[in-house]
Amino acid sequence: MSSLLELLFKKPLVVGVVALILGIIIGIPIGWNTVVVTNTTPAVMRFDLQEDYLRMAIDSFRVNPDPNLAVQRWNNLGPAAAPAFSDIQKNPGTMDPAVIRAYGQVIQTVLTSGSTKPAAPGGLSLGLMVLLGAVAVILLVAVVAAIIFLRRLLGKRSSGEVTPTMQMTEINREAEKSKTDFQSLGVAQPITQNMTTYVMGDDLYDESFSIDTQSGDFLGEYGVGVSEIIGVGDPKKVTALEIWLFDKNDIKTATKVLMSAHAYSDGTIRARLEPKGELILVDPQKQVMLETATLQLLAKVVDLQYGNGALPSNSYFERLTLELAIWQKGSKPV
Repeated sequence: MSSLLELLFKKPLVVGVVALILGIIIGIPIGWNTVVVTNTTPAVMRFDLQEDYLRMAIDSFRVNPDPNLAVQRWNNLGPAAAPAFSDIQKNPGTMDPAVIRAYGQVIQTVLTSGSTKPAAPGGLSLGLMVLLGAVAVILLVAVVAAIIFLRRLLGKRSSGEVTPTMQMTEINREAEKSKTDFQSLGVAQPITQNMTTYVMGDDLYDESFSIDTQSGDFLGEYGVGVSEIIGVGDPKKVTALEIWLFDKNDIKTATKVLMSAHAYSDGTIRARLEPKGELILVDPQKQVMLETATLQLLAKVVDLQYGNGALPSNSYFERLTLELAIWQKGSKPV
């Protein structure tokens, strides 16, 4: 399940399709709540408005004592008519109690004798029926599209295709087993310690982690992302990665650039990357330290593998695994 979520967030097209489907499914019911219903009866109104309607019907009865019209207006309220009439009797306000009693007697007499038929409840208009049909069709299309999309997505995964995200997850899982035990080395346990792996084909590689104390206080963030590529075509050939450390107590973010052997010896590439931070040649087991006002980050190259192709040797990474550990200054000897 975690691999599927990572795949969704690494692929913009996948995210777009899923967002579109969810938008349709969620948005239509929300929009439906704003539909204005017309040509219906007061039975759909709020109770306070229903009571106002009945008060107007009683006032009208005083002027035009038509029993059929009085009962029709009564029936328009549906089940709310009796409770509303009871409230009016208890609180007549400026209305004449005699008129209220006369109206009630007419209603009771006519309904008991059955001399008039209740008013038919307002039905759905043609426009509402068309709208309901359209909503049903759109929801059906969205569900079918989602099923087809997920089947294709899961079909690719079940076909044995190994994605860069899946490789990264597996490599990190294995690397966790050999994570450095700093306490056994006489060093304080870091605030946070993580493994991160770049795998060729993960063109959107950009890992970040939060730095929080045990009490939940936020201290900053750190991470690794693609800094420079070489050559053309897909997948992209990454020749340099950028490590960064943000300290909430420092106005400047510390950065260092990890470079392939070819990039490190290429003057043009070096000139482009120098403004980003100190340039570091990547070697197996290489350790790199970043410092801010109150934090220290130790990055260790756990695994390094260069890609083989038409580009110069040792020019781009096939795989690079880093161990990242964070301390507050003063808790780790340097």
